[in-house]
Amino acid sequence: MSADHAEGTEDADGYTGPATVVVDGTEIDVEVELRGHFQPIDGYYRWYGRIAPNTSLDAVCGGRKKKGEIRTPDGAATGELSDPDPWGRYRILGTSTPPFTVPKTLAQLADQ
Repeated sequence: MSADHAEGTEDADGYTGPATVVVDGTEIDVEVELRGHFQPIDGYYRWYGRIAPNTSLDAVCGGRKKKGEIRTPDGAATGELSDPDPWGRYRILGTSTPPFTVPKTLAQLADQ
């Protein structure tokens, strides 16, 4: 179940839409698709996603792994950008609080 927002789309699992990635002090506007899940074995929330191909991001990362911050309209989080895939999309992943809203109660989940 998803709700459309002016700046992107959110659902119970993540966020799709515009975001800002900060790598090595450089802010880059990007399009992302992010998802996440709670890992009951270790008790952490793991979030992950793909960043649409972006020449500015590629220039800063140079095709290598980099630490970075991702900001969406709902929040910000630090994570790691991986090497780009064959289509030029960097994968980003992180642990703990994601850069998007996650329902914390059954009532919040039902409202979505």
